[in-house]
Amino acid sequence: MINASGVSANCAYTHFVDAGNLISEIVATYKRHGWTLREVLLRPESKDAAAEWGSIDDVEIREADFDALWFARPSHEKREAWELRLIAEQAYALFEAFEADESDEDRAEARKEMENRMRAQAAGAKP
Repeated sequence: MINASGVSANCAYTHFVDAGNLISEIVATYKRHGWTLREVLLRPESKDAAAEWGSIDDVEIREADFDALWFARPSHEKREAWELRLIAEQAYALFEAFEADESDEDRAEARKEMENRMRAQAAGAKP
């Protein structure tokens, strides 16, 4: 359980939340819409709470200063859609669609910028 008012203030929680269940709910919702979990961004203090969620083992986990999930899926006109979803009860996500011929470097740079925007959003949510 996470006490959002102290440990997870950047995630807009207002009461005790089971991080493992919240991650499972978010992933299940995205899977229903054709998304694939690609990467997990977690603060060090969130890793233990999220460890309860068994399916996290086969996805890359990267340390960050906010908690979020990277999802991807094919999009129209041979594009690839990526979405960065903040791990919070209040849904907040950033979306980008990449052209089929876009380089991996350009995609990585765009995703890094999305993470910077998410970081700013998460920092602004602190009381």
